[in-house]
Amino acid sequence: MSRAFVKETDDDTADALPDRPVSTERNLVTPSGYRQIEERLAYWRAQDMNAPADDLTAKARIARELRYWTARWSSAELIEPPAEPEQVVFGTTVTLRHPDDRMQVISLVGEDESAPEDGRIAWTAPLARALIGLEEGEVVRFHDEDLEIVTIEPVAESVG
Repeated sequence: MSRAFVKETDDDTADALPDRPVSTERNLVTPSGYRQIEERLAYWRAQDMNAPADDLTAKARIARELRYWTARWSSAELIEPPAEPEQVVFGTTVTLRHPDDRMQVISLVGEDESAPEDGRIAWTAPLARALIGLEEGEVVRFHDEDLEIVTIEPVAESVG
């Protein structure tokens, strides 16, 4: 049989997983977001300690996650939410009124702590960028809708 059709195993192949992309934006985090990064880092360190030494695929995946979370932890800029925000900034929760009177509540948080399905969007998201610097009562045009800022409050601490 020709060697051209035989899969050769190379110990370096498992180590060659590409790194997770790291944002070029500032890594702003709320206190809750900082704790989440620390928890992810601790989780992957534990995985590294418990992974079988001969499971090169698992070791490579774990090493990639450790590189990512270590980079995010070391670049984190902890920002306390403003106590009485007068305008939309990182760490605020904004209530928006849509033209059909539907209300939407969103919180501007760090990229790694965003969860759009729970109303937490990254401060780098297009809607967040459109809102930053605006005050209560102001209207912003976004996706062909005029959104009115009804309230601005400090972001609430996430649980879990």
